[in-house]
Amino acid sequence: MNHPAAVPPPTPDWSRTDLGDHAHWPASLRLTIDILLNSPQAMLLVWGPQQITVYNDAYAALIGLPSLRAPGGNVPAMQPAAFSWSSAALAPAREGRGVSYRGCTLPLWRDGRMEQQALDLYYTPVRGEDGVAGILCTLALARPAAAGGDAPLRLLVVEDNADARYLVCETLRALGHEVEAVASGEEALPLLSRQVFDVLFTDVSLPGMSGVDLARLALQQRPRLALLFASGYGDELTRRLEFPAQSLQKPYDIEQLQQALEQLAASLRAN
Repeated sequence: MNHPAAVPPPTPDWSRTDLGDHAHWPASLRLTIDILLNSPQAMLLVWGPQQITVYNDAYAALIGLPSLRAPGGNVPAMQPAAFSWSSAALAPAREGRGVSYRGCTLPLWRDGRMEQQALDLYYTPVRGEDGVAGILCTLALARPAAAGGDAPLRLLVVEDNADARYLVCETLRALGHEVEAVASGEEALPLLSRQVFDVLFTDVSLPGMSGVDLARLALQQRPRLALLFASGYGDELTRRLEFPAQSLQKPYDIEQLQQALEQLAASLRAN
């Protein structure tokens, strides 16, 4: 039996919005909006000094405003609640650092009236040609406290592919963890010396220093650091390591990632 092919949603006519013709957008804006519009997670982007807003269907459904229609692309009459609930909340993102807040109470439209709802908010800076040009907010209903009082893991992600780095960081934040990300081992080492992480999650094949060599140097700085590798070429490089580590074969799914993190968390608690 033949099944009809899925029909992709119509491409928005961006030339009729404040963003203008998408042919003139910077690459970072094109990538971010492509991810946003194809993500099942509620996402809201505020872009440029005008604070132009773009959002997806999941955000419109979460917020519940009857007149809201994705994807936006205009200067709003007033700031979305995710960007106005705290004047200081977005300062780290404006400085180029991802930041998350748990259980923030924001207004949502439900059954014909406004209700207060606890949400988890994850802010990711989006860089333009001259620094941070926009901030992407991923929203989710607040996660209940983990059984047994498990704390979120603090992860440093090292991945040279910008798309893969972005997606894995958003997934980790949606799972409730705290994440920093860089594109190379050379960038990771100074960060490891300045900040305390629970887990180093690194691609094996990186430009310059390999993920395995990075892990060896990282353990000299942080002997208690847990290690998680991702590789698209099997486990040849990670099978006979002289230190304990978890390894994921690309492409991996969210269940495999979550299982690996649970094992690492259990090991960290045991030590």
